Amino acid sequence: METVTDLSLREIGVAASKVLGRPVEVRAESHIGRDLAVDSLALMNIIMELEDTFDISVPLDRLASVETAGDLSKLINDLRTRA
Repeated sequence: METVTDLSLREIGVAASKVLGRPVEVRAESHIGRDLAVDSLALMNIIMELEDTFDISVPLDRLASVETAGDLSKLINDLRTRA
């Protein structure tokens, strides 16, 4: 059985691939800016994709602590459990 974290990481990869227009391999330790080559505008578009996918709203102030795909996955999971 797949864990929620794995699902979140997979969906982060899907959203990043869609926004960036290229295949993106995402691991929990992948640094969003450095490893995935995501700038702030692309990150916002990825966040919007993930909000639609998971039916959540990501507060912008919570993004300040997000550096890796694992951080983003944890944030998504936290928001999903509170919804």
